[in-house]
Amino acid sequence: MMGNVFANYPNPKRPVDFAIYDINENELLAIGLARSDSDRGGAQEDDRTGGYRSCADEILSYTQDRNLKTKVIFLNDGPGLLLGSMWDDYANIEKSWSDRIIVLTLRMVPDRITVEWLRS
Repeated sequence: MMGNVFANYPNPKRPVDFAIYDINENELLAIGLARSDSDRGGAQEDDRTGGYRSCADEILSYTQDRNLKTKVIFLNDGPGLLLGSMWDDYANIEKSWSDRIIVLTLRMVPDRITVEWLRS
């Protein structure tokens, strides 16, 4: 829950799946959500991408107001993600907060998430 990440977070019951910290700097680098998109579109497509956009806006507005460099990672896998329109929706979410959001699959992690990106 985001209330466990930030003591004064305005939506403390916002669920997240993981957090990446730089323990040497005692700094939160990223908040992540991990999901499996098991179907090929339909209601799941609209619900997931709409929920992700709201979640990213909420977290990044909070961190931006506090001058934090925290990123948001949406880690998805499953056949639903490969649906063209769904991937396009995810790409638009990524573009909405340039260099602060990344959407990827497990296979993309080594190529897309870098220490440089996390610390930028």
